Amino acid sequence: MTLRTATLDDLAAIMDLERRGFPADAWSEQTMGTEIASLHNVYLVDVEAGRVVGYGGVRALQGSADSDIQTIALDPSMRGRGRGRALLRALIGIAVERGARELFLDVRDDNAVARALYSSEGFVELGRRPGYYQPGNVDAVVMRLDLRSWAPAAEPDAARPDAAEEASA
Repeated sequence: MTLRTATLDDLAAIMDLERRGFPADAWSEQTMGTEIASLHNVYLVDVEAGRVVGYGGVRALQGSADSDIQTIALDPSMRGRGRGRALLRALIGIAVERGARELFLDVRDDNAVARALYSSEGFVELGRRPGYYQPGNVDAVVMRLDLRSWAPAAEPDAARPDAAEEASA
């Protein structure tokens, strides 16, 4: 497992995962490209054998008190192996490095696996946005993590992208 910063050269691979992972409400290529290129965001890709198998992004303005997980997705064949957790922890680490004290995200109410992951890392539900995800009319669960008290539970260095690579070597 290798996590590295995404570039626009990764856009086609990211969009392939985006369309497969979110067929009803995938972001457009233009939106994703803008997200990757923004100085306020950091997008990471998970690479296995030279192939992008996951990605995630965090909006974390340097010095801002709050930040947001924008998206996380993995190839279905890579799920259940701790890769999503490693990606999440790396994004959390970036928010911490940029000075954020709180991290927010929205997750589909019907995505029990993602909700369990976020809860296990200390995110708590703040509220809901009824019918936010369209089509499908699925509620968004708004979650918050207090970064001042966050520490990866099992692996203290897991928030470093290079630590994830070392751990799997």
